[in-house]
Amino acid sequence: MAKHFGDRLCDAVIAKKSPLIVGMDPVYSRLPEEVRKRYGSNNDIEAVIDATIEFCTRTLKIVAPYVPAVKFNIAYFERYFWEGVEAYYSLVAEADSLGLEVIGDVKRGDIGHTCTAYADAHLKDPKYKSLNIIAPDAITVNGFAGADGILPFADAASESNNGIFVWIRASNPSAARLQDAVTKEGMPFYQILAEITNEIASQPRRIGENGYSNVGMVVGGTTAENTAVMRARYPNVWFLVPGFGSQGGSAEDCVKFCKPDGTGALINSSRGIIYAYEDDKYKAQFGDNWEKCIEQATIDSCAMLKNAMQK
Repeated sequence: MAKHFGDRLCDAVIAKKSPLIVGMDPVYSRLPEEVRKRYGSNNDIEAVIDATIEFCTRTLKIVAPYVPAVKFNIAYFERYFWEGVEAYYSLVAEADSLGLEVIGDVKRGDIGHTCTAYADAHLKDPKYKSLNIIAPDAITVNGFAGADGILPFADAASESNNGIFVWIRASNPSAARLQDAVTKEGMPFYQILAEITNEIASQPRRIGENGYSNVGMVVGGTTAENTAVMRARYPNVWFLVPGFGSQGGSAEDCVKFCKPDGTGALINSSRGIIYAYEDDKYKAQFGDNWEKCIEQATIDSCAMLKNAMQK
């Protein structure tokens, strides 16, 4: 039987000595020219998908020695309809073969039978062996419906030794208008959602040997002034922290979600790493060698987080 998801994350973060994860958000027009040229016109959906798969596969092989996990945003694949979804699952399998924990950023949410169907689709390996695909190790969940919209995902994750991350506090500025709104009891909306999530996460059957739940929280690294206290408040929870790098979240803010041993948070950088070859700093070092640019950006990001944790 596979290890508990929370324990797998501990092992992976400790082994790589870094909480950094890489978000795979591929946009065809931003792929390296060398890759796009090989496949031809962007009016040919097969060419676009083949180029995207090559870019993502090569990028996964570059970052795998340095990071414990990767996150695939399914929106960048669903835009290409059924062929894009097929590409998404093929890349999930590729990342898994490289020993990475794989997070599907799908942000699904609903209640009842619909919620259960979403959970089956995104968290469980299909029972139809002819499909020859595997599910991610964890997915992101929209918890707006409350416990009824979280429990089916949490139960499906527990049944398959996988995990979920409930979207608690976004990293974009306009999220504050809704998520920081204070109730008549004096509690911000995002904190209420965090409390509901923690009640589910703290159920004994969801806790692994290292004390972490398989139910985590997504909390933006650009909102550390509101959320740093959550690390102490929810000791059993893994945090998935977007916003590091190109979105403006500093290393110092993001590592506040880690425990002293470096576990407890996965700090995501997407565009700042996968498009590092657009950065003048890396272009000056490596020219058109886009793979070296991505590798160096990954190394630099790991070092930034390590240095921030030592302050």
